[in-house]
Amino acid sequence: MASAKQVLRELSKRGLLLVQDKTLPSVVGIITGESLRGSWWAHPKGKQIFAVLSELVEGPDVLVIKLLAGKATLVHRGLWGALLAIVASREAWQLRALSAPARRLLESVSRDGSLQSSGAAAKELSTRLLVNAGQEHTVSGKHVLVLEAWHVWAARVACQPESSVSAARHAVERSALALGAPMSALPWNGQRSSII
Repeated sequence: MASAKQVLRELSKRGLLLVQDKTLPSVVGIITGESLRGSWWAHPKGKQIFAVLSELVEGPDVLVIKLLAGKATLVHRGLWGALLAIVASREAWQLRALSAPARRLLESVSRDGSLQSSGAAAKELSTRLLVNAGQEHTVSGKHVLVLEAWHVWAARVACQPESSVSAARHAVERSALALGAPMSALPWNGQRSSII
């Protein structure tokens, strides 16, 4: 039975790991030993997968963002400085044709540090990696999407960005390639591919 420690070991070797994928290494694949086409929730090991993911996310070494082909991707602490340099750069791939509501929401998140949001503008910011988007449980038990400014996240986890965005991009790309993902799966390399 695969544990969070085993998955974390694999993640620390690779730098990146998908939560679920049909062909690439993933948390679901490590735990089940198989490639799932449908949702892992229905799998007999679904509770174990949930427990492992929860433990990893609550730990100090894992960030989950929609990085590779817009899918939930675990990023190991060893790549956080590189990732922070990239996401905080606000390059053309992040800002080109950003909708007016998303621009206003980005200004609010930047000013306030974090806020709860939902809808198209929140999704737009999340997929362009302009904010750190995470789920939180409310007191009433609901799940809400919380958008956090990257500078707030960086201060909270004591992370400094790499000084060169180009070198940072190269480090993340190297990890993606080692995982077997095409370069087009990364948002700064054009269209997201369907690696799955």
